[in-house]
Amino acid sequence: MTLWGGRFINESHKLFKEFNKSLSFDYILAEEDITASIAWSKTLMKSGIISKKEQTIIESALFELLIEIKNNIKNILKSNCEDIHSWVEEKLINKIGKLGKKLHTGRSRNDQITTDLKLWCRNRINVLLENLIELQKSFIITAEFNHSVIMPGYTHLQRAQPITFSYWCLAYVEMLRRDVSRLKDVLKRLNISPLGSGALSGTAWNINREELALSMGFSSATNNALDSVSDRDYVVEILSSASISMMHLSRFSEDIIFFNSGEANFIELSDLITSGSSLMPQKKNPDALELIRAKCGRVHGSLISILVILKSLPLSYNKDMQEDKEGLFDAIKTWNDCLCMAILVLNNIKIKNKSCRKAAEEGYSNATEIADYLVKKGVTFREAHNISGQLVLKAISEKKSLNNLELSTFQMYSPLIQNDIYNNITLESCLEKRLSKGGVAPDQVYEEITKAKKRLNIF
Repeated sequence: MTLWGGRFINESHKLFKEFNKSLSFDYILAEEDITASIAWSKTLMKSGIISKKEQTIIESALFELLIEIKNNIKNILKSNCEDIHSWVEEKLINKIGKLGKKLHTGRSRNDQITTDLKLWCRNRINVLLENLIELQKSFIITAEFNHSVIMPGYTHLQRAQPITFSYWCLAYVEMLRRDVSRLKDVLKRLNISPLGSGALSGTAWNINREELALSMGFSSATNNALDSVSDRDYVVEILSSASISMMHLSRFSEDIIFFNSGEANFIELSDLITSGSSLMPQKKNPDALELIRAKCGRVHGSLISILVILKSLPLSYNKDMQEDKEGLFDAIKTWNDCLCMAILVLNNIKIKNKSCRKAAEEGYSNATEIADYLVKKGVTFREAHNISGQLVLKAISEKKSLNNLELSTFQMYSPLIQNDIYNNITLESCLEKRLSKGGVAPDQVYEEITKAKKRLNIF
């Protein structure tokens, strides 16, 4: 069934029909299309366009259809309809006859398409928000459980200063908090109803669009029909949020892949999320994390795709916009799958405390403490920095950690260094001094964990 055809003499070519169809992917909007159609039928009734009895018949038939698709939505794919909107209308007419043809009064596929898509996005955003919060919880629980694990922090993938595994976890909690904040902002702008905008200039029927919007859970109705039917900013924003969040998940994956390597040996990944080699029996590969890292590019590609589709599009609706959905649907599923996988990875991770500490001790990550120690003795920081660097060279040449250098060796470079240097350059001392907000001091980290637990209702 097509929703148009009166002005055409010849039937569309078979190749064009297949090329033009979108049912193969927009069928997943079936529930949203029925939801919006029920709301529209009530609006038509309130406007006197259909009777109360007619609206009841239409709504009952649409509810029957909703139950059918919930049982097996993929049955829709057996149809030869152009899209989900024509499929719903055809099924409705089959159920109730000529009355079904009244439902589209005052409505265009242009406002119908974007209404359905907004409803779908709203539902998926709520699921994504739940999983973003669940992943935060996993990081917080992991942080609390590994509060005492000291490890090296890195810059340029070189050991820099000692941190704790808890502190590393909290960095990702902050990223995820921003992801949640962005998605909530998207939801605010998205949750405005375009239904009733018609093709591009509004409807000639007496429709209360604000009341219609509220009936579908939207906060209000859009202000300009021309913009409403051509607006896909919300798709761009969701894909932008997805791309940023996937970038965070990719960085998390890269960190864990490195931590799991034989060279770092900081953690052990569970058998639940790893695989072996078909040739090398000893291998335990972090496939789940490598896939998250790769799927980041897939989501980023969807963002670039919609931006290119919308670039230079004239107002209002153009068929180009049919290409907004496949990338969006795939990106949202990919993002959600990756969030679930990251939760599974984190909940089953094993931290190797001794290996982490050894790496922090051997990496000269306490060299800054020597410089700070000398500054407290009156040495300028630049001079102190130079002395500390020379001591690192000396320690490297003797194949020792800074902690294991003799006091006489320290004093060769500065007579101001006394026996208290050793207490000042322990890993614990390095951590405890950094009490500023956002610092790595254990008390500061514990305070942040406590705040996060309260915010996320972790008991």
